[in-house]
Amino acid sequence: MAQIALIAPPTFIAITTGRGKHHLHELSYARKKPSFPLLVESRKMEKSQLFVSSNSGDERSRSVAVKVSEGGAISLPHGWPPQKKGSEDQIEGINRMKSSNRFFTVALVAAWYSSNIGVLLLNKYLLSNYGFKYPIFLTMCHMTACSLLSYVAIAWMKLVPLQTIRSRVQFFKISALSLVFCVSVVFGNISLRYLPVSFNQAIGATTPFFTAVFAYLMTFKREAWLTYLALVPVVTGVIIASGGEPSFHLFGFIICVAATGARALKSVLQGILLSSEGEKLNSMNLLLYMAPMAVVFLLPATLIMEENVVGITLALARDDSKIIWYLLFNSALAYFVNLTNFLVTKHTSALTLQVLGNAKGAVAVVVSILIFRNPVSVTGMMGYSLTVFGVILYSEAKKRSK
Repeated sequence: MAQIALIAPPTFIAITTGRGKHHLHELSYARKKPSFPLLVESRKMEKSQLFVSSNSGDERSRSVAVKVSEGGAISLPHGWPPQKKGSEDQIEGINRMKSSNRFFTVALVAAWYSSNIGVLLLNKYLLSNYGFKYPIFLTMCHMTACSLLSYVAIAWMKLVPLQTIRSRVQFFKISALSLVFCVSVVFGNISLRYLPVSFNQAIGATTPFFTAVFAYLMTFKREAWLTYLALVPVVTGVIIASGGEPSFHLFGFIICVAATGARALKSVLQGILLSSEGEKLNSMNLLLYMAPMAVVFLLPATLIMEENVVGITLALARDDSKIIWYLLFNSALAYFVNLTNFLVTKHTSALTLQVLGNAKGAVAVVVSILIFRNPVSVTGMMGYSLTVFGVILYSEAKKRSK
């Protein structure tokens, strides 16, 4: 026979055998269910007895003793052992913290969706519906806002630590990235003048295809055959969507494909040019340096290709002051797209951002159709759905190949 005493605070079991030897075993129990089945090897319960040893008169000195022999288990009385004072408050605090974190993550994802879809739809409205036909100037406004707000976020608000450019070579590498970045954004904005958002997003979804092509051509990096196979529905879907698009415009299509290719090229170049540990920059610091460089590239292009755009904008503002607010709000949204990209990745993961990105295009298509009422065909929607399906397959194939 053996005597088992469970001594509060409920952390140890004292087992006394017939030979008078004592063994201490740690006790684990669920916080909300203080009735605990306890297995005891090679013994069988015969009789149990509850007693209180009150040396200090404190409730924490309670013990339970049972007599067991060969075979089975004992269970403690419901409500024993008592929890330590203050533990319920601690548990409630932890639960409140978890709820707060969940709410923050959901709010962050909502902000990411709102800024991404908002800037896309507002670009479309300004360049197409409103009649503001100056995509280069619009992009320069975006980059100016990104320059100023990035400086405020990093230098004043200390959102992330400031990373400095360490060499002239690194400066020229970032300049090259900024130039490609400019081309991708300007071409994307130009395409919105001629194409509906739904078709624009269908073409934009082919970015993984161009990324794989550029990665192979520039780094000779080969993916698994399953990864390349997943790109077939991506391209096929765009071909089907192009054939079924009621608002198809050849120039807009070519420019949108070029914008998508430039976006993929920038991604591959960034991996090549800023690959060493000393040159790597987080996305917020990279934007801090790329945005002012983009303004320098875009300013002469605006003055040459969109002559007197500032005067035209001021003239428009005299007739309708809302254009100024549209431009300011749109430019701020362009920065928040980058900010929420960074924060969502930081508080979730890059994979989560990728999944959200796959869904974002579909949400943008639906919202744009509801707002702009652009005609869509069953063939076009089938093509776009096939493209999105291919992107999801590609993401899964890439993940498995790693």
